[in-house]
Amino acid sequence: MDEKKEPRLRKPHWLKLKLPIGPVFEEVRSLMRSGDLHTVCQEAKCPNQWECFSAHTATFLILGSRCTRNCRFCAVDHGPPDPPDNGEPLRVANAAGRLGLRYVVVTSVTRDDLPDGGASLFAATIRALHEAIPDVLVEVLIPDFRGDPEALRAVVSAGPDVLNHNLETVPRLYLTVRPGAVYDRSLDLLRAAGRFDSSLPVKSGLMLGLGETADEIREALADLLDAGCRMLTLGQYLQPSADHLPVARFVTPEEFEDWKGIALEMGFSRVASGPLVRSSYHAKDLFASGCGEEEGRDAPSEILVDGR
Repeated sequence: MDEKKEPRLRKPHWLKLKLPIGPVFEEVRSLMRSGDLHTVCQEAKCPNQWECFSAHTATFLILGSRCTRNCRFCAVDHGPPDPPDNGEPLRVANAAGRLGLRYVVVTSVTRDDLPDGGASLFAATIRALHEAIPDVLVEVLIPDFRGDPEALRAVVSAGPDVLNHNLETVPRLYLTVRPGAVYDRSLDLLRAAGRFDSSLPVKSGLMLGLGETADEIREALADLLDAGCRMLTLGQYLQPSADHLPVARFVTPEEFEDWKGIALEMGFSRVASGPLVRSSYHAKDLFASGCGEEEGRDAPSEILVDGR
């Protein structure tokens, strides 16, 4: 007899959202479909996608819609992916231009099947955006490239304005939550990004609610600081389906606010912390909040994209 699954926790009121579906939402969705493009908002079933699409914003997902890993928290499909599409960078740039974006977030599935993990397509997308949109700012949310420093160097050399790689959870939970990923490898990637370009803002994030303890969160934050990360996102893990890891607990908005204060006291310069925060959600606001600080990069007068 099959074991019965634990009942799913009921979502608290602060996670119940109104869905602002309307003409702008449909416009963005249609633009992505007609351009043969993917967004992580849709593929990962992000709870903020209705808000973001309705605000003319999205996070582009390159390198296809199927991941070569099978992380137990993520709704993105996994399985044999299609070959990289060299026309994708130009289509992303064209779509961003049509949406009037000045701050673009680009992420990808993990492509362990490719020699460089897809780094060359990230680099091409960054360059295409800079060529197509004057003064655009580009944030990339990258996989770990299996720890390949040359793959990371190729991305950094293309000139992103923020480099993001999520730690996701504490080391004790890695084998359960992120099979195929390595905690120290992710920290090493963040550290190497700072070595390649000391002016590049480095960003990472954690999901809370997977069973981590307060001490483990503090230790992970200290590890991120030691790796040179100064931009941080903290959000609530939400179970995408019954086949994914269950939520261990729902963290209150008040506790998220407490963690923001702790992280700032520890040394992070920019922190977004809340139940619905995702790594690229309101990325524009997080970037702009630190303008004139230690990275030395200027913010644009207008930044118009957020996402996952």
